[in-house]
Amino acid sequence: MNPLQPLIASLPTGVATRLDEGLAALNLRISPLQREQLLALLALLHKWNKAYNLTAVRDVEEMVSRHVLDSAAVAPYVHGPRLLDVGAGPGLPGLVLAILKPELQVTLLDSNGKKVRFQRQAVMELALNNVTPTQVRVEQFNGQAFDQVISRAFASLVDFVILTQALPAADGQWLAMKGPGADEELKQLPPGIVLQERHLLSVPFETAERQLLILTPKGVE
Repeated sequence: MNPLQPLIASLPTGVATRLDEGLAALNLRISPLQREQLLALLALLHKWNKAYNLTAVRDVEEMVSRHVLDSAAVAPYVHGPRLLDVGAGPGLPGLVLAILKPELQVTLLDSNGKKVRFQRQAVMELALNNVTPTQVRVEQFNGQAFDQVISRAFASLVDFVILTQALPAADGQWLAMKGPGADEELKQLPPGIVLQERHLLSVPFETAERQLLILTPKGVE
C-alpha cells in the first residue's frame, strides 16, 4: 500500500482539485508522486497544526493557496542547487520547492523546536532525501556557502540580508518573498547589496499582492 494514501485520504474533498487548478494556473507540471507528496504535506500540516499551532491558517483549503501555491509561485526562479530556507517555520517554502525540484539540496533553518520537529516528520513521511532540517538561530548557523538563500516570512529585508550576509556563495543570491511596500525596505539595504530582479507573483486564489525580490552582492550579474 502506498504509505502516503492514508494521509491523503484524510483531506476534505476539494483540496486535491484546488491544488491541481492552482498548479495548472502557475504552469507547473508535476508527476503523480510529486502531487501525492504535496497533498500529504498539506494533510500533515493540517494534522499537526491542531496540536502545535504551526500556522495561523486553520482551513486546509486555504493552506493550499496561502502556503503551497504561494511557495510554488517562486519555483521558476529557484535553481540552487544548494538552497537555504531561513526562518522556514514548518518548512515553507523549502519543503514545497524540494518536492517540485528534487534536484535541489534544501536546508531548512529555524530556531523553533516544534516547527523543526514537524519539518523532520514531513521529511521522513514524504521520503525527501534532499532536505536537511536544522534547529539553530541564524546568527549561530555556520553552513556551507549556498547558491540561493530564500526567506518567506522571516524578517525585514534589511535584517534578512544582514543576518545571512556570510551564507550565500560569492556569486549567490538572496530571494526575498514579500508583500507590497518593499520599496522603503530596499532603500535601506546595506552598501554592496543590489536589487537584481523583481518579479510580481500571481498566486492562484489569492488577491494580496506578492512579489519576489532577488538581491546580489554588487558586481554580480
